[in-house]
Amino acid sequence: MQINRIGKQTFVFHNEPNIIGAAAVVGKKEGQGPMKKWFDVILKDDSYGEKTWEKSESKILKKAILLALENAGKTKEQIDAILSGDLINQLMSSSFMARDLQIPFLGLYGACSTMTESLILGAVLIDGGYAQNIIAAASSHYCTAERQFRMPLEHGNQRPPSAQWTVTGAGSMILSNQIRSQQMIAGEPAKNLVVTHATVGKIVDAGIKDVNQMGAAMAPATVDTIMQHLKDTGREPSYYDVILSGDLGMVGKKIVKDLLLKENIDVSTVYDDCGAMMYEKEQDAHSGGSGCGCSASIFSGHIFKEMRQGKIRKALLISTGALLSTISSQQGESIPGIAHAVAVEGK
Repeated sequence: MQINRIGKQTFVFHNEPNIIGAAAVVGKKEGQGPMKKWFDVILKDDSYGEKTWEKSESKILKKAILLALENAGKTKEQIDAILSGDLINQLMSSSFMARDLQIPFLGLYGACSTMTESLILGAVLIDGGYAQNIIAAASSHYCTAERQFRMPLEHGNQRPPSAQWTVTGAGSMILSNQIRSQQMIAGEPAKNLVVTHATVGKIVDAGIKDVNQMGAAMAPATVDTIMQHLKDTGREPSYYDVILSGDLGMVGKKIVKDLLLKENIDVSTVYDDCGAMMYEKEQDAHSGGSGCGCSASIFSGHIFKEMRQGKIRKALLISTGALLSTISSQQGESIPGIAHAVAVEGK
């Protein structure tokens, strides 16, 4: 019997599921940042023509999925299942999107780690022969997250420098058991992207209770997953062209680098964070971006396109999640963190 796991927490995908299409849709603020050239759609108005923020987010997610299908050359009838999640109660954005598309649906909640969680489970279904084509997606919206987790926008509360700005956006990737038909990019054959490994994280709780310190709360889980992935695979950080965490922001990014250095692991030449990359300093996002849509849109936009062009050959993508709820905060609980990693290579 073939073993599909190495070490303690890492899956090996012997059939190497292919990422054959992707798309990223973001809001106006995100479209003014340094990542703007990589997004497929930038909204002129974050309401996206809807009467509520929640309906806007669901529409953004649906748009990202339809664009990813188009990019992959697939129809929704060819998709076996959607794996998606968001931050709203009962996964409202994802559930109503799936209602509209009428594709079998598995709703996921990993907070801001949802994008890699969906990629991991999608790859498992493809690699195990349970599906041929899977949609992996995630979304968030600044206004829906503020209303649910912090203060309504009308409150106008002040934010400390450590606070992060929830990204309005969505990302979607199409996983398949078939190689994408050959395409040319700038006169060169586009690379085929495959998921080779995935490390499932465990919850690490640093005891932080301040919702304005999300990066610090999630950083220890990121360090734990990176160390476990390197241990399980026997790799050095230099194996990857980029190790990219999902939305720790500037504060959490520094903590990760410092904690890894204490373990004699230097990632300084390959490591960055989606939350730190999303906004310019002048955009007043304080520590940077957060939300399910942060890593989802940067993975599905910047990373996917760079890997297709061969500019990034090997990437370790790590989405990070703060597993708090409105109830847990009110009950005085700390903020547990989790991080899942997916290794993607261009071939």
